[in-house]
Amino acid sequence: MAENQEKVQNEEFDWEAFETKGFGEGYSKAKREELAAMYDNVATDLDEQEVVEGTVVAINDRDVVLNIGYKSDGLVPTNEFRDLPDLKVGDTVEVYVEEREDKNGELVLSRRKAKIVGAWEKIQGALDNDTIIEGMVKRRTKGGLIVDVHGVEAFLPGSQIDVKPIRDFDVFVGKKMEVKVVKINYSNDNVVVSHKVLIEKDLEKQKAEILNNLEKGQVLEGVIKNMTNFGVFIDLGGVDGLLHITDISWGRINHPEEVLKLDEKVKVVVLDFDEGKKRISLGMKQLTSHPWDSLASDLEVGSKVKGKIVNVADYGAFLEIAPGVEGLIHVSEMSWSQHLRNPQDFINVGDELEAVVLTLDKEDRKMSLGIKQLTEDPWNKKEVLTKYAVGTEHKGIVRNMTNFGLFIELEEGIDGLVHVSDLSWTKKIKHPSEFVKVNEELDVVVLELDVENRRLALGHKQLEENPWDTFETVFTIGSNHKCTIISKNDKGAILELPYGIEGFAATKHLKKADESMAEVGESLEFKVLEFSKDDKRIVLSHLHTHSEEAEIPKKKPAAASKGKKKSAPKQQAASASTLGDLDALSALKEQMEGDAKPKKKAAPKKEEKEEEAPKAEAKKAAKKEEPAADEVKAEAKKAEDKAEEKKADDKEDKKED
Repeated sequence: MAENQEKVQNEEFDWEAFETKGFGEGYSKAKREELAAMYDNVATDLDEQEVVEGTVVAINDRDVVLNIGYKSDGLVPTNEFRDLPDLKVGDTVEVYVEEREDKNGELVLSRRKAKIVGAWEKIQGALDNDTIIEGMVKRRTKGGLIVDVHGVEAFLPGSQIDVKPIRDFDVFVGKKMEVKVVKINYSNDNVVVSHKVLIEKDLEKQKAEILNNLEKGQVLEGVIKNMTNFGVFIDLGGVDGLLHITDISWGRINHPEEVLKLDEKVKVVVLDFDEGKKRISLGMKQLTSHPWDSLASDLEVGSKVKGKIVNVADYGAFLEIAPGVEGLIHVSEMSWSQHLRNPQDFINVGDELEAVVLTLDKEDRKMSLGIKQLTEDPWNKKEVLTKYAVGTEHKGIVRNMTNFGLFIELEEGIDGLVHVSDLSWTKKIKHPSEFVKVNEELDVVVLELDVENRRLALGHKQLEENPWDTFETVFTIGSNHKCTIISKNDKGAILELPYGIEGFAATKHLKKADESMAEVGESLEFKVLEFSKDDKRIVLSHLHTHSEEAEIPKKKPAAASKGKKKSAPKQQAASASTLGDLDALSALKEQMEGDAKPKKKAAPKKEEKEEEAPKAEAKKAAKKEEPAADEVKAEAKKAEDKAEEKKADDKEDKKED
């Protein structure tokens, strides 16, 4: 029965009315117009990468559903709304359209990016309009701070935090700070802000007021904001002034930190200021009186003072006996020794010493001091005359050398000179450095003492007996000795003889038997031609050891007595130069000697102071001899000329042979 009724109903259903030919054809005209109006209100021209407003339609644990007027709603993670803890349905927020439709057909939105885009727009607006914005200091970084400005991290350089240097940046972390945008770099997403510019505007007004009221001699209070090697900068309330290191204290200081500290409040006096350059010179020591004005009245020349060495220079050292009161200890006043060259070898900075006032000038505030005056002058000691008597032997240290000798320090303050000729009996020393070195010890004997002029003559060779007394018997004229040539020059050669002494041989006496010349380093037999103990001179010849023709020249006759006239030496020289050359010259020699005998007798008569009559006769005899001497002189000259001609002829004959 029921089945029959259902069949009747299905047969009565209007299937043509239900089934339509296309989408939407089942709507009436009025219904379609209503739906079209609703569709027109939906945002179909939504662009990506732009910021739009959206309405919160739902909130769950993970997402916030937003309606932006598009055909579908978008989802935004709830963690992007942490700064809005009171967010509720119906609130309006700005979001960034990343994609209108992803692979799942969903609308992709982002509030974080919307905040960034909006922040950049606000930052750019702040830069264009020179407006102040507020930021949160997030952390410290190298050279400054990172400030969160509208969600964008901006860099605040350390130099732009304040007008005075900031030493601890951590105190600003986590605090809000007003800043101004000074630079934007979009390529690096970099923003630079400054807090200092806000302070400077206020300080400009304060600085103008301070400079208008500033006067020399005015005492101000300030805060030390910076220290350097040359001084400190003091903040006077918007204006900085320089307190130079020399104006901090009357005493000597090496660095301001020895007496001052950063951020310390100090009182200073205005010394000078330049209104155009806005420079202020300050002083601190000028607030107190000069220490020289408060020196003890009993301080005078000869007084002993104590102090500390504050500076050491090449010429001396400065001793501070009170802050701001210094005296110079010249290097010559440090020790009685004359060989103290560098004061740093004697004293150092920081040493506490006692000294004697040598000069004192309170008007010019100058004082010279001495250290050696604390001890007795060694030359004034009573035992000097006995200790350094002539002939006493001592040991000293070589302190200095010159071309003419060397200076030996026997004790502090007492030096002696050893002349170069007093170093050795046998060696010819040109410079003392050939014999001894500086700072070496040397044994000496006192030759001369002059306490008044502080002079001491010393000798080294006098410690031994003069070997030339013995050499006179060893190196007799005509004796042969084996010698070594140690050097040669144009005039001859220097020979090394036995016992370490030196001799000289002229170039012509170096000829060997084979007509060759002896060279340096050769050891040959040499014959002594001349020996002089007074001059310490030995003349030798190798030629005379092998040549029969060569003869040893006889020693020149001694000088005539004081009463002899000048013509006698000339006659002797003429006879010596022509001796043994020719028979005629031999006869001439005898004649000259015979004529010279009356002259030799005349001299002793004068010395013995005989009676006036014999003296007169001697004078007459001498006058009679003068013409004869002139004739002998002329004949000697002719004989010399003939001898020279004969020698020249002999040489020519030898060459021809």
